[in-house]
Amino acid sequence: MLLVRRVWSSASSFVHNPYIRMSSTEIMGTTESIKELKLEENKDCKPKKESRGGKLTLKCPKGMRDYEPDKMAVRETVFNKIKKCFMKHGAVQIDTPVMELKEILTGKYGEDSKLIYELEDQGGEILALRYDLTVPFARYVAMKKVKSIKRYQIARVYRRDNPAMTKGRYREFYQCDVDFAGEYERMLTDTECVKIVCDILNELEMEKFTIKVNHRKVLDGIFEFCGVPADSFRPICSAVDKLDKESWETVKTEMVETKGLDPAIADKIGTFVRRKGTFELLDELEQSDLGQNNTAKEGLSDVRLLLEYCELFGCLEHVSFDLSLARGLDYYTGSIFEAVLESDNPHDSVGSVAGGGRYDNLVGMFAPKGRSIPCVGVSIGIERLFSIMERRMKDVKTSVVKVLVVSGQKGLMKERMKLLNLLWKADISAEMLYKANPKLLSQFQHAENEGIPLCLVIGESELEQGVVKLRNNSQRDEKTIARDDLVAETRKLLAELESS
Repeated sequence: MLLVRRVWSSASSFVHNPYIRMSSTEIMGTTESIKELKLEENKDCKPKKESRGGKLTLKCPKGMRDYEPDKMAVRETVFNKIKKCFMKHGAVQIDTPVMELKEILTGKYGEDSKLIYELEDQGGEILALRYDLTVPFARYVAMKKVKSIKRYQIARVYRRDNPAMTKGRYREFYQCDVDFAGEYERMLTDTECVKIVCDILNELEMEKFTIKVNHRKVLDGIFEFCGVPADSFRPICSAVDKLDKESWETVKTEMVETKGLDPAIADKIGTFVRRKGTFELLDELEQSDLGQNNTAKEGLSDVRLLLEYCELFGCLEHVSFDLSLARGLDYYTGSIFEAVLESDNPHDSVGSVAGGGRYDNLVGMFAPKGRSIPCVGVSIGIERLFSIMERRMKDVKTSVVKVLVVSGQKGLMKERMKLLNLLWKADISAEMLYKANPKLLSQFQHAENEGIPLCLVIGESELEQGVVKLRNNSQRDEKTIARDDLVAETRKLLAELESS
């Protein structure tokens, strides 16, 4: 409004200056120009909403949420199990910035690029919030000139998607990725990615699940064989990727009416992409006319090796060669996989819980002289697993405290503090109530409510004798121990409780 005010002020003084003569037509023209300026300035401005009595509306942004202590306890349990599995397979941890240069991210996600959160100019840099952890990892490998690494990363990513929070689909969410970068024997690392997903889902007690596998060269070979123009491969692949959510008729309509594909070619594609199996399907495809297509032949050979290795790793029972699996992201070049849960409980129907594949050319997009580093990886859709685990895990213990320091008499707060410090020095998790003279019953009740297994009780008589009482809260029995033996006896009792 400052610009308009200045123009209006100068125009007003100009119009009303007695030494300057203007015709009525000129005055009207000046007034109209000022009106146009006001309209131009205000065209993007939205009307101000009433302040509702000055009260601020407290809410999380759409597609984002807070996590209470019980939810965080569930998340930490799941994270620890996943980390343990990643480390069991020899992966090392890295981290990357939550923001990347916009040019790093754009053009890597196909039709999903519109979901990238773009940021304003930040001091000369055009930035965006990371969409996934794969592209930043490829940038990391290129920038650090890494030749080989097996890495894992657990971090937040951001997508400007339509959230469905009850099904674990958010705009801000965690991904748990493990990736292999470097030259390795064909399909070994691809198979280990499948095995890692299988191990994690078993560890989280997801009883029924299927890991779909396919290959980009198999899909490209099908498109070639059916007569799809080469420049339409990726758009048609993106349409096929929707078969897990939509019917074939809906997908075919998109191919024909939106992507401009010949209906006869779409029908031919439909005879392939609705099929799934294992070795029997492979045998049939290799012996068919499709098996004579060089691109498809290479992909089928890789899939066969993948299934053979899955059998050796003991996870073939969970694997399905599914020709409908397309994974719409542009950077995939070889094997692709996706894990879905199978359940009779509609609350456990959350869609895909893991996905990944091979992306041999992505690092070369960032590396000097296009230096290519083959990569393959998988991402665990942790938020969707959380939505299931949160429903399953009731009465979750949120406190990690092992000992509550207690006194039943007045004036002993400093003595409680001394004992508390003694336990902390021994690396034993402990606390006390932050009151000078809390009631004994209130202290015992706090321990029971928080699930604290032990109470360390001190009183005047214990101080005189140089002892303390160690109380097992589950059995409600006490034993008197020498103050010098406090740490050793506490550790011993805690170990017994954990083993039982």
